Amino acid sequence: MAAIASLQAIHVNFGRRGSIRCGISEPSGEPAPIGQKTRYNDGLAERVFMGLFARKMDKFGGSKKKNEVKEKGFWDYDYESFVEVSKRVMQGRSRSQQQEVVREVLLSMLPPGAPEQFRKLFPPTKWAAEFNAALTVPFFHWLVGPSQVIEVEVNGVKQRSGVRIKKCRYLENSGCVGMCVNMCKIPTQDFFTNEFGLPLT
Repeated sequence: MAAIASLQAIHVNFGRRGSIRCGISEPSGEPAPIGQKTRYNDGLAERVFMGLFARKMDKFGGSKKKNEVKEKGFWDYDYESFVEVSKRVMQGRSRSQQQEVVREVLLSMLPPGAPEQFRKLFPPTKWAAEFNAALTVPFFHWLVGPSQVIEVEVNGVKQRSGVRIKKCRYLENSGCVGMCVNMCKIPTQDFFTNEFGLPLT
């Protein structure tokens, strides 16, 4: 897969009652222009992922602000508090230590033996790379914002295994390229390459 990212909106269908659209709440449905913060309407799926990841990362975080002494409940995490947890994880750690924390958090989200089983079920083929890209779009929307699957060329073969992020939500909210690179991009690429055997670039 040539890149990693997420979805523009998640659709959850409830039979004939219609659907719930979770995603960007800008009137245009597109990310805000560069220099302006995009507004999101996070739904249940996004809040679940934020809560799961923030609680796992919070175990590695440094000291909390004085007004945050009480432990947060699962549903108390929003995107801003997720980014704050990420900032605390960064403090006092080298780049490689930050990346190792993210690896540990990602591994802790999986059942034992999941990477080995994934490698058996999805060896590094064109189909596996395209399938991974298709899954990346909806499952990482909460983290990076809108994205789309794109066609890329891998070893001379064209395939739809690239994911283009329109405007990275994590970078936009953290305002820190170091956080983007060391707490998201590099550890996620390494995780999929080394644990699942699916190289990302």
